[in-house]
Amino acid sequence: MARKKRSSPVLKKAVLRASGIDSINPSLDLGNGLTLPAFSTLIEKMRSQENGYNSALSHLDKLYRQMLETERELADMAEHMLLAVATRYGKSSVEYGMAGGIPKNQRHKRLRGESSTPNSEQMSFVATVNGKNGKTATTT
Repeated sequence: MARKKRSSPVLKKAVLRASGIDSINPSLDLGNGLTLPAFSTLIEKMRSQENGYNSALSHLDKLYRQMLETERELADMAEHMLLAVATRYGKSSVEYGMAGGIPKNQRHKRLRGESSTPNSEQMSFVATVNGKNGKTATTT
């Protein structure tokens, strides 16, 4: 998903204001450095920074997509490497275990209904919560 590009409502408003001031007097000087050329320069600086920021986001999105593609390729090759070791040495071999596989003779078969989480006796706990209505709820 591409990152959201930025558009500045302040910049849009400033551009409209600059065109309005330009229609009054293109060389209007309101004192204290408030001139149309200074205002236009700042507008262009903001526009340039906004464009640079949005371009950087696009470049970052491209790098991210490339990284994800390489990660998929790496996962695929890692799987192929393990399968090639299994083909050459067998799934019960020490070499298969050294390559990251679990040798067939070391796998534990789960019994029906057995889960990988600790049993419910180990996980049980009791919490009491007092609600606004004064009732007590107990959770186990």
